[in-house]
Formats: sequence, C-alpha cells, structure tokens
Amino acid sequence: MGSKVVIVAMLLVVFSIGIKASDPELTRDYSAPTGIDGNYFKSTVLKGVPTASAKFATVTGLNQNNFPALVGLGVSSALLQFPPGSINPVHYHPRASELFYVIQGCLEVGLVDTMNKLFTATICEGESFVFPKAMTHFQVNKGNVIAKGIVAFSSSNPGTSRLPNVLFKSGIADEPLMKSFGVAKVTIDELRSGVVN
Repeated sequence: MGSKVVIVAMLLVVFSIGIKASDPELTRDYSAPTGIDGNYFKSTVLKGVPTASAKFATVTGLNQNNFPALVGLGVSSALLQFPPGSINPVHYHPRASELFYVIQGCLEVGLVDTMNKLFTATICEGESFVFPKAMTHFQVNKGNVIAKGIVAFSSSNPGTSRLPNVLFKSGIADEPLMKSFGVAKVTIDELRSGVVN
C-alpha cells in the first residue's frame, strides 16, 4: 500500500512539472535599444505589397527579423494575398495558433482536428477564423476578386509545414508512402512531380 502512495506521489510531481514548449514568458515590457522613439514601434513591411498572379497565396511575414520591435514579445504576423482561384496549401504551424482576419474579399477555410474532423467556413471581409496550434488547415479563394487577410500568430516563430512538401519533397522513401496511401509507385511519382515548393 505504501509503495502505491509513493508511486502516485511521484507521478503527480512529474505531471505537475510539465513541459513548456512555447515562447518564454515575458519578464519585461519589451526589448528595445536605448535612444528610440515612436518610429521603433512602427513597421511599413506590409505597406504596398504587390499581389502576384499565381495559384498560391502570397505570404508576406511580419516578424522579429524584419520588425525588431517584436523581439521578445512572442508574436508575429503576416499578410496573405489570394488572387482569384488561388490557395494556401494544406499546412500547419507546429509552434503557434493562428488568428486569420479577412480585410478584403471572401475565403473558404478549413481545419482538421486530431480526431480527423473537418471544420470549414466561408469568411468574408471583417470576419475572423482561428486555427489552433498544430492543426492542419488551408484557405481557398473561390471568388473572382483578390482576397486578403492578416494573420496573427501566438509565437515569434510559428513554423510552417506544408503537407505536400513534407510528404513528397522531403526524401521519404516510396514504400512508406505507397503503403500509407494504398497506391502504386507511379502515383507517388506523379505526386512528387506535381508538388511546387
């Protein structure tokens, strides 16, 4: 009986410690050099970004690499521009949740949770959608006009893993892919050749 109590106590200690796998907690208001003024906190990175005509959305990141005022704040952002018919390929962010706010047009968005349940919605100008951390998701512009959105990430470095690239451009051997998808090698070869980086 006594050994069971010790084991339970040890398990409680282990589980209460937990693992922190996110940006560190802020210990001060911000990290800035001395002698700054209000312009230090201003960015023009997303101003006047041209929209390319492509089948994929154009993503322009706003992060501590191009906006030093974000250093130590644990956040980042991006402007996404979707020409008509374009997509943001199926992907996930391993280190961040994403809040997506539409500033122009409409987008079909979706996410798949860990139980393989698909959640979709159409979001238009002034509307938002949240993608929880590490959930597979996508956005599609099915409209005839450019759609634009601003995203806010809960991490200074959210990371992005596009599933087509992860599966077919990373060097995974044919056999695991063939068996996972239940297809022949010729299909895997076609998928590999069709993935755009």
